[in-house]
Amino acid sequence: MPRKILGVIPARLASSRFPGKVLAQISSKTMLQHVYERASQARYLTSTIIATDDERVYEVARSFGARVKMTRADHLSGTDRVAEVASAENAEIVVNIQGDEPLIDPAAIDAAILPMVHDPDVVMGTLKKRIEDPREITDPNVVKVVTDRQGDAIYFSRCPIPFVRGGTQSKIPMQPHFKHIGLYTYRRDFLLEYSTLPVGPLEQAERLEQLRALENGYRIRVVETEYESLGVDTPEDLERVSRLFEASMLRGVS
Repeated sequence: MPRKILGVIPARLASSRFPGKVLAQISSKTMLQHVYERASQARYLTSTIIATDDERVYEVARSFGARVKMTRADHLSGTDRVAEVASAENAEIVVNIQGDEPLIDPAAIDAAILPMVHDPDVVMGTLKKRIEDPREITDPNVVKVVTDRQGDAIYFSRCPIPFVRGGTQSKIPMQPHFKHIGLYTYRRDFLLEYSTLPVGPLEQAERLEQLRALENGYRIRVVETEYESLGVDTPEDLERVSRLFEASMLRGVS
């Protein structure tokens, strides 16, 4: 295994759809604490740190014993915030863990890390999950991904990909569709270079930052997972996740 694999949780308090969501309470803990504790259970992370630009987030993170670092307030994306933290660390691999997924599966984090450990040519990785609800195929808020035989991304899109010509009447066997799970792994040097790469027309059209790597000729290794991403983007999402937590506590599952 590499000498150091760093997990970074970017935690911005400002959010257009749900301000302050990272400090929202789920059961007896903040969402941020749930994310941090679950990420810390990943076997291959040697360290986990929260990256924020807000003093309130900083103090809350310190209160539950997390490593936390203040970052600049002018970052355009969570990736840039993660890169700032990585620039001061000696980790060989850096994992960007979303701060609004309190049910993140530690095993999913490990699954995304492994290809980078075994293949030194992989500079970036992420996850995909087979779509089970047909409505998600046409939902533009659910990002789809198609990969080649090596498991590298061909394209990410808000549109249904692949498009099955002829639909249900086609004689071609129905292809599975996969949605993208927004957890990323990077080699440190590539991450530090990422924000300097030019933004292309595909990224601009789809509003998908990961397309920057593909448009500039870099591969993204995509690992299939059973982890069902449940991000919290709205107060309604928070209620849904809270109910799941309550149900799991009743079953005796932490």
